[in-house]
Amino acid sequence: MYVFSPPNYLAILPEILILALGMLVLIIDPFWKENSRRVNLGWLTAGGLFAVLAIMVMVDRPGEPISTWGGMIQYDWLAFTLKGFLILAGAITAIFMMDVERLGQRAEAYLLLLASLIGMCFMASSGDLIMLYLAIETTSIPLYVLAGFLLTDKFSVEAGFKYLLFGAMTSAVLLYGFSLFYGMAGTTNFYQLSAQFDRLTPLLLGLLIFILVGLAFKISAVPFHFWAPDVYQGSPTPVAGFLSTASKAAGFIVLLRLFVIAFPAMKISADWALILAVVATLTMTLGNFLAITQKNIKRMLAYSSIAHAGYILIGVVAFSQLGGTSVVYYLMAYIMTNLAAFGAVVAYGRVTGSDEIKSYAGLSRRSPALALVMLVAFLSLSGMPPFGGFVAKVFVFNSAVQSHWMWLAVVGVLNSIVGLYYYLTVLKYVYLYRAENEEDERKPLPISRPYTLALFILTAGIVMLGVFLSPWYDLATKAALSIF
Repeated sequence: MYVFSPPNYLAILPEILILALGMLVLIIDPFWKENSRRVNLGWLTAGGLFAVLAIMVMVDRPGEPISTWGGMIQYDWLAFTLKGFLILAGAITAIFMMDVERLGQRAEAYLLLLASLIGMCFMASSGDLIMLYLAIETTSIPLYVLAGFLLTDKFSVEAGFKYLLFGAMTSAVLLYGFSLFYGMAGTTNFYQLSAQFDRLTPLLLGLLIFILVGLAFKISAVPFHFWAPDVYQGSPTPVAGFLSTASKAAGFIVLLRLFVIAFPAMKISADWALILAVVATLTMTLGNFLAITQKNIKRMLAYSSIAHAGYILIGVVAFSQLGGTSVVYYLMAYIMTNLAAFGAVVAYGRVTGSDEIKSYAGLSRRSPALALVMLVAFLSLSGMPPFGGFVAKVFVFNSAVQSHWMWLAVVGVLNSIVGLYYYLTVLKYVYLYRAENEEDERKPLPISRPYTLALFILTAGIVMLGVFLSPWYDLATKAALSIF
């Protein structure tokens, strides 16, 4: 006999509300006139997600970590924290989609965004391999479609096709690894799996590499980063921003849960930690050095995103409560910062039609506000105080030092210096260079009210994460304590 259990439904309350919002979007869309759909659909989706976030904060805060739905879902502060930031990223992305031609007027685009967001929320709270794989596929399939949504744009179609091919291949490898683990352990529950392995055998190492291959693709870590520049460049810019932030954050939470709870190989072997440390080093270094050579700002942000995956991996390698806290804090700061960077690119590109870095020359004269957003976002990405990115990097490097990974922290600091170079290169065009056509500098760059609101929220968030860090650090610590 079924017994009603409130924690079961509180654990998936955000997903239920997002599903209801998606159904509302589909039901109401046919009743709106063509010329009003852009504004109405965007505000309905974004406003609905902000409402979901408010309800979640008011009534859905967890207590002690518990497993619900037969161990499939974890109801804890780690899931709560990341779901909140994922929903915020979805709401901001919906606002950015509003003014993108052939995207903002289509209810299907917003529905795909919401479907992918549901999958990400389940990724953040999965406690079982089967649930996790279903969540990953629920996340990925809508994103494949969104990447190639602009069917008349050959670059968008190419981006969607590449993302689909590479994603399907790595998902198959991940599923194969999950099936082998089930064959060895006879269970798919994370906590039951951890009890089955007390030493790192060659067979277990091989299976862990299968898992790492699938997850490295999701977080665009070397050597499975190759899809990111082409997909980011070809995708609609709001979709690229969502891919680089929300999707990556969900992937890292999965990485934390799997490698801390289900397969804690770093507890029993330094070799596995060293493998992850090498991956982090290669990811940081390759991402930063390839970003220097880019002329297209979306490709540059793609390689920047790869480099940041390397920084976040340092916190995973640290394998400590501070390491978990630093990963969560970094993800919070990164979501706000990279969304702001992509938001500025959307606002500029929709007016000028160009994503070339040199086209940003003279932007500070055309739109001082947009130039300020880029300044805050790029300085935060580079790790400069007093912004959120600086604090996040300090926590990550400190966790590495405390866990005796001094050389990895040094590599991270050196890579941050390299990253500062190409971020300042963009800002040099924005603030110091003059436009080729001086007449252009006299034309103000219009920014719509929705974009102004979204960019203000993100910029304020970046500053708050850097200046008022105590409440955010406490939240990240609560999240980390759920698994350490």
